[in-house]
Amino acid sequence: QVQLAESGGGLVQAGGSLRLSCAPSGNAFRAYTLGWFRQAPGKEREFVAAITWNSGNTRYADSVKGRFTISIDNTRDADAVLLHLNNLKPEDTAVYYCAVRRNWVLSQTVEAYPFWGQGTQITVSS
Repeated sequence: QVQLAESGGGLVQAGGSLRLSCAPSGNAFRAYTLGWFRQAPGKEREFVAAITWNSGNTRYADSVKGRFTISIDNTRDADAVLLHLNNLKPEDTAVYYCAVRRNWVLSQTVEAYPFWGQGTQITVSS
């Protein structure tokens, strides 16, 4: 069973920055695609960004391009996927989830990702 451990959410003022981390279990994740999604109250879960573990190819939602950066952190004992969130806006407030799919396609659809983390809250105050 795949397990994903997220961390790094919190409260930040508009214009501020945060960094989220997602640590998948197992070395086999180097063959997978990992995505970040978010869900605001009363809204559907939406795609934010994705990265392929083996090549580092990325894809972003238009709403976060130029502000968010997804990357792989392999400098520690346990590999992790990071999401750097800069110039945060109140509309970025949501629960952020990381998810994994077992191929290299940078899908933007929720249904394409069978494995999910528990989510971490980000609140951006105006």
